[in-house]
Amino acid sequence: MIDSFPVEKLTHLCFSFTHLRGNRIWLSNSRDSAALLSCVALKKRNPKLKVIVSMGGWTGCYTCSGVFSTEVGRQEFASSTKKLLTDFQADGIDLDWEYPAIPGPPGHPYSPEDRGHFTALIQTLRDTLGKTKEISFAAGGFTKFIEESVDWDKVTPLVDRINLMTYDLITGYDTVTGHHTALYGTDHQKESCDHAVKLLKAKGVSSRKLLIGAAFYARVWENVSPENDGLYGKGRFLRGVSFRSFSSVFSTDSGFVYHWDKTASEPYFYNSTKKWFVTFDDSASIVAKVKYSISQKLNGIMFWQLADDSFSNGLLDIVDDTRKKLHR
Repeated sequence: MIDSFPVEKLTHLCFSFTHLRGNRIWLSNSRDSAALLSCVALKKRNPKLKVIVSMGGWTGCYTCSGVFSTEVGRQEFASSTKKLLTDFQADGIDLDWEYPAIPGPPGHPYSPEDRGHFTALIQTLRDTLGKTKEISFAAGGFTKFIEESVDWDKVTPLVDRINLMTYDLITGYDTVTGHHTALYGTDHQKESCDHAVKLLKAKGVSSRKLLIGAAFYARVWENVSPENDGLYGKGRFLRGVSFRSFSSVFSTDSGFVYHWDKTASEPYFYNSTKKWFVTFDDSASIVAKVKYSISQKLNGIMFWQLADDSFSNGLLDIVDDTRKKLHR
């Protein structure tokens, strides 16, 4: 399926996910190995493409706090990462530990000491991989992560990029709706791309290492009352929907009404019959995010995930077209 996307428009492709087995990075089966090889093979179409191996993910880092708390664990992980990158001819590692030092998925161990262990892990990776392989990490785009999870002064100089997960800012555990991938904060919701970027700049993090995140999927809440067209109303998370399915799932004929929040620079749908509220990115909000990234001199824009996009006339096309227009 990856071959069907316009990969010539990508600079980096993160293979998601590898995990830990003991202290070592691990591809769980032969299918994953074949998929990673397919990603690397895309360099024939796009010689400038960097293929990055992501480790962890939501619910994918249960043992991270324990493994990375010891020097032995960190060293074995770094050594196995170097071997995997060499064996598959991949270009770097992306750490998606959700989250050091603060609660992540229910039941996942964490400790205040994770913050220092994360720094030590990044240092060990850099010492082991040298300067030729890239190191990045997925950073929570919300205040608590930014304030508590990472020692930015020590970590930032060691990594190539910081991928801000400025989506799922309203999560499936929330019972009040909002913009899950807001570009700007509002009176009702402070968490946003802009809020995260400003917090990190205030901590001295170079804008050139920051990428803001976009969502190639929607989040749907049910049982939401019609006041304010469902925005900031009580409800229950129902499910996610891929961008490629928007036109069929959220059709006007089915009762979905499109709204644009000028303050947040984000769209949303409300269906008064179903009492569904839908928060998402679309072409308009993607254009706004690309413009923001360029105006703030950021490293770029990233997104979760390519598999949710359309093969043609998708959001990746909007990212690339907007970038090209602004750089003429």
